[in-house]
Amino acid sequence: MACLHDHDCEDHDCSSDWSLYKHIDLPKVSALNEAVPGSVNSIFKAWEQRLDSSGGYLESNEGDPELLVFIPFTSDVKIKSISVVGGPDGTSPSKMRVFINRDGIDFSDAQGMQPVQEWDLVENFQGVLEYQTRYSRFQSVGNLTLHFPENFGAETTQIHYIGLRGEATQLKRDVVATIVYEITPNPSDHKTRAESGGAFSRVE
Repeated sequence: MACLHDHDCEDHDCSSDWSLYKHIDLPKVSALNEAVPGSVNSIFKAWEQRLDSSGGYLESNEGDPELLVFIPFTSDVKIKSISVVGGPDGTSPSKMRVFINRDGIDFSDAQGMQPVQEWDLVENFQGVLEYQTRYSRFQSVGNLTLHFPENFGAETTQIHYIGLRGEATQLKRDVVATIVYEITPNPSDHKTRAESGGAFSRVE
C-alpha cells in the first residue's frame, strides 16, 4: 500500500497515523462557500476510506473557487502533516493556508491575516501525498481553519478528503475542572473561640 514518503509502509500501519479524524468535533465542522450546506462533513473519514466519495464531497459555489474549512477538535491535538484529495479537471485546490485556534474567521479575515503556514498544493488523487507542518507551531491545536483561495483553473473547487496526521493530548476542550467554594459561610462551621470555650467573644 502506498503511503507517506517519510516511512516504509511494509512495517507500518498507515491508517493508524491518520487517526485524528476521530478527534474532530464533526457536528461543529463548517465551511464557507460550500454549494451544498453540510457537505463538508463528508470529507472527514478514516484514511483507508479516503478515496470513497459515495457519501459526497465538498464543492464551492459555481464561479467562486474559494473555500474556508473550520475544524474543531474534541481534545487538543498536535498535527504533523495534512493530506488533501481534490477533484478532477482542475477542481483540486492549488493552495492551502492554515490558521490555528482562531474562531469565526471569514474570507476577509483569512485574506488579510498571516497564516501559520501555507503550501502550494499538487493534484493528489490517491491521497498518498502529505504536507509537513512546522511541527513546533502545531502544538495544542484546539481548532484548525484551512483556507483554499484558488484551484487549478476550474469554475468550482472540490475537496474529497482531508486527512490530519498527528496525536491527541489528554486535554479535553471546553471541559474545565472547577472547585466550588462556599460563598455564604455557615455560622455553625465558623464558631469563635468564645463559643468553643476560648477567651474571645463572638463578633457579629
